[in-house]
Amino acid sequence: MPPTESTPSQKAPTTTGRSATLVAAGIFLSRVAGLVRERVFAHYFGNSDAADVFRAAIRIPNFLQNLFGEGVLSASFIPVYARLRALGKDEEASDVADAVATLLALITAVLVLVGVLATPYIIDAIAPGFHGAKRDLTIRLVRIFFPGAGLLVMSAWCLGILNSHRKFFLSYAAPIAWNAVMIETLIGFGRSHSQESLAVITAWGSVAGSAMQLGVQLPVALRLVHRLRLQLGLQLAAVREVIRNFFPVLVSRGVVQLSAYIDSIIASYLPTGAVASLGYAQILYTLPISLFGMSVSAAELPAMSGALGSESEIAAELRARLGRALRQIAFLVVPSAMAFLALGDVVSAGIYQSGRFGHADATYVWGILAGSAVGLLASALGRLYSSTYYALRDTRTPLRFALVRVALTTLLGLFFALRLPQMLGIDRSWGVAGLTASAGIAGWVEFLLLRWKLHQRIGAVAPAGAFLTKLWSSALVSAAAAWGIKLAVGHRDPILVAIAVLLPYGAFYLATTSMWRIPEAQTVLRKFFSLLAR
Repeated sequence: MPPTESTPSQKAPTTTGRSATLVAAGIFLSRVAGLVRERVFAHYFGNSDAADVFRAAIRIPNFLQNLFGEGVLSASFIPVYARLRALGKDEEASDVADAVATLLALITAVLVLVGVLATPYIIDAIAPGFHGAKRDLTIRLVRIFFPGAGLLVMSAWCLGILNSHRKFFLSYAAPIAWNAVMIETLIGFGRSHSQESLAVITAWGSVAGSAMQLGVQLPVALRLVHRLRLQLGLQLAAVREVIRNFFPVLVSRGVVQLSAYIDSIIASYLPTGAVASLGYAQILYTLPISLFGMSVSAAELPAMSGALGSESEIAAELRARLGRALRQIAFLVVPSAMAFLALGDVVSAGIYQSGRFGHADATYVWGILAGSAVGLLASALGRLYSSTYYALRDTRTPLRFALVRVALTTLLGLFFALRLPQMLGIDRSWGVAGLTASAGIAGWVEFLLLRWKLHQRIGAVAPAGAFLTKLWSSALVSAAAAWGIKLAVGHRDPILVAIAVLLPYGAFYLATTSMWRIPEAQTVLRKFFSLLAR
């Protein structure tokens, strides 16, 4: 536990409900734009070789963005910056922001240059199953994507500044700009170019979109820090603390990203469409994690980091915040997991089925989504627990447990994806569903370890077994009712079927949880009826 720092006055714990709502709203709008982008992408590319190449290529430079971007800055920069502001040290906080921006720009520039030059070697390591023209196109796309990834890393610095100042909406809505450029590029060139040519043009559209995403945030971020000076600031203790925190989180994020790339490597050995379908499914199953897990965690991190008082007072505040946030996340993620498991074909068809993406493709993605449902709740709750460690300036404990997760994901993924289909005598293509299931099992192990260690440190959070039982029971009953509606509707327009099935599913879940007197459900209903009464 960090030492207590005295302050002129102790502030009462603040609630983060409005902040979480703003984060969720920004993420929701950007994700809706992302789903539109994915539907347009599926229309023109389907599950073709070009789709496989594009998915693999965009993941490689995104490693740079994820490694140095939002997650690492949230863990290393925001806790230090937010605490300085809570203590009234605004000038020192601005110096820290300057130093982090300078260091980030230098590191990113070097890595982008190295990445562009070393792309052929990266391809051999990441997608060894690609050969010939498929490999050549992947190399070309990766070299285009890298500069855009560098711009998105600097966009993450803006997000760190905005979040620390509780300006949540803009930072999470900014990706709408990137998605809009991508959509315009696909629609504008999709009808007149081959898939290979369109992939190259769309990659350049991604770079332009990255510049737009940075551009909408940068002016506001600069106003908040008052000025931006290029300085390393290594003489400042706070900057050195950010750097000390940075590298464990960097490694932690790196091993988590490594897990995703291991999945991509394994999928590259499966039949055509496996890599593309894994990408389609990931867009969907990361939606509730981002929309619900990330929104609550992102809103709580600055508040937790700014907690002041004695060790026991800080621990008590963290337990209260953690317990409240866990309930909020579980209330929303449990029905998402059940929907992926029972109604995944409706979800995937409603989003993607168009043009080259047919019903069989939607069913294939459903299998992958069903596998992801295994660990969806664990992944969302794990984000919150990791944020709590980061608020305590402990970046090493999440790293150790992330290493355990990656090791398990690798071992289980190899078995579930490559060996298990052979043992069961099923099509090798379904091995990709085993990848998401194995990741889910490993995610539960990581979450349980994070919870165990944190409870030793700050005390146990109130048990939620009965609460979760009510949520899962409500989701199961609601899914059964929605399944009956799906059978009655039959095979019609996928979008209409999705509306006819998923809206009643959500309504049934909300009604059932309200009957259980779940406070979160009753709050949603009160807000809904108050809006109707206006």
